[in-house]
Amino acid sequence: MLSAKSLFQEILDNDESYRLFCSIAASGESQGGWENARIAALVPASERELAPRIARHGADEDKHGRIFNALMKKRGLEPVEIPPDTDYTMLLERYGIGLAHEKLKDDQPLTVQDIVTYLAHSRVTEQRASEQMDLLRKHFADHPEIGRAVKMISGDEDNHLAYCNEELLRFAYAGHGRAIQRTLRACALAEIRIYRDVSLAVMAHMGRILGWSRSRAAVLAAGIHAVYAYERAAGWRRMVSLKMPERRGALDGPVTAAPEFA
Repeated sequence: MLSAKSLFQEILDNDESYRLFCSIAASGESQGGWENARIAALVPASERELAPRIARHGADEDKHGRIFNALMKKRGLEPVEIPPDTDYTMLLERYGIGLAHEKLKDDQPLTVQDIVTYLAHSRVTEQRASEQMDLLRKHFADHPEIGRAVKMISGDEDNHLAYCNEELLRFAYAGHGRAIQRTLRACALAEIRIYRDVSLAVMAHMGRILGWSRSRAAVLAAGIHAVYAYERAAGWRRMVSLKMPERRGALDGPVTAAPEFA
């Protein structure tokens, strides 16, 4: 029976597919770490209190990249160059979602609207990350090879989502509500399209590595298209709602240390 658990187990059991999966994940997390570090350095003076939380967000993402690289090293694998069509983070940037890298490479302070844009983009992408890691935690939390990493990263992604909700609500109360909702909607609709395209690309590359039949590849592609159809019709709304999290100040304090992989 084809399921999310059996599909990932197949990827996990093959060194080449596992290497590609970890390389894609490590690349995206490391890129997110760089972006957040630059945003923290460029926060406008009026929002300097937010800088340590943005820096913590970036440090978490950078830590996740190191974890995925460590998982590969544990098997004696080296990272592989990821195919451009699987680069979720760069595709989002190319389509104008979030803050442009040109702006982040500059030394000019960001504006308050830039920070609102960053938080709205993060609220959408962290929803995706939290859901994906929650799925992996559900099936692989006790796995001897990846269980500790899955639980740690999943907890971090939940914290990131809580932080985005809390900070966006703060900005909404300060009068930015309409801009936030407009940006959230645009980000969500773009993200679900890019997520569909990246998912199709990743499954195509995995299929070639694992030798999937045409019929199996077609079933997986149909499933990805069905998810997109649902998200395009109504599912995107879960990415734009704002709710004060039960845990306040989720990114206050130091980064938790990454587990050691012998």
